[in-house]
Amino acid sequence: MSNRHLSRSIVLQTLFEWDMNTEEGKTEAETPEVILDRNIKEFTDTTKDKPFMKRLLDGVLTKQEDLDAVITKAAPEWPLDKIARVDRNILRIGLYELLFADRAEVPAKVAINEAIELAKNFGGDSSGAFVNGVIGGVYKELGEPGKDETSKKKKKMPMVPYEKMPIERKGGAVVYAQHEGDMYVALVHDVFGHWTLAKGGIEDAETEEEGTVREIKQELGLEVTIKEKLGENEYVASNPEKGKIRKNVTYFLVEAPFKDIVLEDKGGLDDARWFKLADILELNFYHDMLPIITKAINVLLAVGDEK
Repeated sequence: MSNRHLSRSIVLQTLFEWDMNTEEGKTEAETPEVILDRNIKEFTDTTKDKPFMKRLLDGVLTKQEDLDAVITKAAPEWPLDKIARVDRNILRIGLYELLFADRAEVPAKVAINEAIELAKNFGGDSSGAFVNGVIGGVYKELGEPGKDETSKKKKKMPMVPYEKMPIERKGGAVVYAQHEGDMYVALVHDVFGHWTLAKGGIEDAETEEEGTVREIKQELGLEVTIKEKLGENEYVASNPEKGKIRKNVTYFLVEAPFKDIVLEDKGGLDDARWFKLADILELNFYHDMLPIITKAINVLLAVGDEK
């Protein structure tokens, strides 16, 4: 993820939280600036792009009334309060950069493409097409500024071979419990509207199993026992200071007592619950989580059949 794309993602999360707090009447809980600072600490280890994030956040909030009027005109069949909160704030960011940002810093095509990428990464299945349709329509109304511009070539960073990239280890788990004859799974909910798995970083001196048990206890307040390994997921991420990093996540199936979940107070997550096994596939998951969750369901169904 590029530095600026990560920055826009952090601003999106901040706007999402502020939007949610406003709707729920919690506007005095945290200011947008406080939420932004918390999210920067949570999701990046550098403040290098903080001025850009602050300008973008302030700009969207200052122009929000105008931006919402543009959205209402460009998508008349979608009342503003009926647009998903994630999509609504992606549109605000994209339209602000398209209409009000310095064109030399953010060309029109960049504003549109970045908004579409945010929608694909954080929205639902149709979010990318919806955001593209709305912002693309506004872009055409403007006469397609910068259509023939050729982007300046960026200085290429030295290529680091995949095998030489530093590796960051993470552990995650499908947490299950048995209660009164039913099987339950504990899931966490992020501020972008997705249910996902509890996970966290593995320290240097820990095994994947030890780190995962520690992280689940910290994040959910549950003592767990590892039953089996479900699989691994590795992806490459960009760190502003360290460059490309291989993030390796090992997922386990773990058992816990059926007790109240105590969600860790940290940015990015806003809920955690137990769900009956039969109900979880109706939830909104990230696509890359589905193979792990599906495998866990099959294992747990087999356990249930044996009883």
